[in-house]
Amino acid sequence: MNNIHSTAIVSPYAKISENVKIGPFSIIHDDVEIGEGAIIDSHAVIYDGARLDKNVHVYQGASVANVPQDLKFEDEPSLLYVGEGTQIREFATLHRGTSDLGYTKVGKNCLLMAYSHVAHDCILGDNVILANCTELAGHVSIHDNVICGGGVLIHQFVTVGKNTMVGAGTYLPQDTPPYIVAAGKPAQFRGLNLVGLRRKGFTNDQVNALKKAYKLLYASALNRTQAIEQIRNDEIYSDQHVQNIVTFVEESKRGLLK
Repeated sequence: MNNIHSTAIVSPYAKISENVKIGPFSIIHDDVEIGEGAIIDSHAVIYDGARLDKNVHVYQGASVANVPQDLKFEDEPSLLYVGEGTQIREFATLHRGTSDLGYTKVGKNCLLMAYSHVAHDCILGDNVILANCTELAGHVSIHDNVICGGGVLIHQFVTVGKNTMVGAGTYLPQDTPPYIVAAGKPAQFRGLNLVGLRRKGFTNDQVNALKKAYKLLYASALNRTQAIEQIRNDEIYSDQHVQNIVTFVEESKRGLLK
């Protein structure tokens, strides 16, 4: 049984699973799929192209899967995926993709706090937290377990590596590698995200390997190519997390955080 308030406007074409709750004055458009156990609070709008997985919770006034703020967009079909258990808090805005990628995707168990914005063609991994007023421009990629403090601004096409903490009020104009703390305007490397790594169960040996890798990248006389080569030739390269750093650096397209 679904619990749909009498004042909600729900398209008969929308695919609504079992045990979904839709609050007063919310609007559900035609091309929408809502998974089992989802909650849509009052005054939210779920637009065409939304694909919400099980137990997603959309809070008051949120706007989900509206058209991109992209002047090149010509109303082409596109989607917005939201993973199981994700919370979209008050007045957050999430836009569906453009023809460039075709979709925007938010992973499982994410928390998008009030007034946060996820623009077109963004991809968020699992367990990502965007604190209040964090703004992602188009084509941003955020890997698993990233936490962004309040008021973070991320430039188009930037990638943020897994298990990274971005300090409140930070502006990120460049790719930000995994396992670190980034902060400032513009952002700078501020060391390992030690608190986050400990919470995720990283061992002392793993943390020490990451420290050595980042010392070579950021605190040596080596240029980036030389640093990567030395990391590859060091025993720390047997650690999968160190290998993740090397892969991230080599695949970076916007250049790395200073």
